[in-house]
Amino acid sequence: MKLLTQKNKKDLPALYSQDGKGYDAIAVVKFFAPWSSWTWYATEFDGEDTFFGLVDRHDRELGYFSLKELESVRGSFGLKIERDLYWTPKPLKEIKSIGFVAAS
Repeated sequence: MKLLTQKNKKDLPALYSQDGKGYDAIAVVKFFAPWSSWTWYATEFDGEDTFFGLVDRHDRELGYFSLKELESVRGSFGLKIERDLYWTPKPLKEIKSIGFVAAS
């Protein structure tokens, strides 16, 4: 599977375009490591390699991450980072799995 499609590239806002929004920024694309709890929520993209968004692992932090690095990671049995094909863009603060929204 291709980690980032042309449509994803088109849909992702330019780097710095959501600057200052914090957890109101829209997570357009979600990547995850199927062998661990690591998840990346991309809110912006420079069009070539650099994303900005939320990295969710043991800690959660907003920051930069690289498409090339995501593509190069290999887990157990050669597993690769995947893109969530069923992800619907939403503000970071609405992502229940990261604990910003109270459970219903």
